[in-house]
Amino acid sequence: MGHRQGVEAVRALVRGSADLGVTHLTLFGFSTENWRRSTEEVSTLFDLLKQFVDADLDDLTRNGVRVRILGSRQGLSRDILDIVDRAESCTASNSRFNLNVAFNYGGRDEIVRAARALLAEAQAGALAGDIDEKAFAARLDTSGLPDPDMIIRTSGEMRISNFLLWQGAYSELVFMDVLWPDFSVEHMKEAIAIYQSRNRRFGGRP
Repeated sequence: MGHRQGVEAVRALVRGSADLGVTHLTLFGFSTENWRRSTEEVSTLFDLLKQFVDADLDDLTRNGVRVRILGSRQGLSRDILDIVDRAESCTASNSRFNLNVAFNYGGRDEIVRAARALLAEAQAGALAGDIDEKAFAARLDTSGLPDPDMIIRTSGEMRISNFLLWQGAYSELVFMDVLWPDFSVEHMKEAIAIYQSRNRRFGGRP
């Protein structure tokens, strides 16, 4: 029931965030470590992804929302891969709001996959230029997306749990003692207010 209410929180937050002027929202739907959970819970999470796409894809498309699914495709069943492909292809031309869903995603796994991609290109003689931060970032799941200004961790936990490790190097971290199913647009407003009170220096002077 908590996972189902979490989907309702997603729906409300996508609508509310766009109204607040947010242009990119990345949600952690299923991590590479979540495979350790019970078969029943994993199956429920996958079913909820299907239901969300089936019920909301037309509405997201009409409202200019572009959907990207971040994470490894390895280990996902054919029906889930079809859902992922459909969500991304149907919204590919949208630009009003960017909804990124990290699914079968882990920050360390993403970095390893990017390193392997660079190595394969180098071995094939297809790598142009030096391997620098820009080249590495281009092989990440978030290629073409801006780094997050803010990362919100709900549930009262004080860690980021393998989420956007490369991209979050200079993100403002906001920890909120509210469970995700209860997270609302008002909580998002509170987090944005906290973010706006921060002085972002990126290693330089104020």
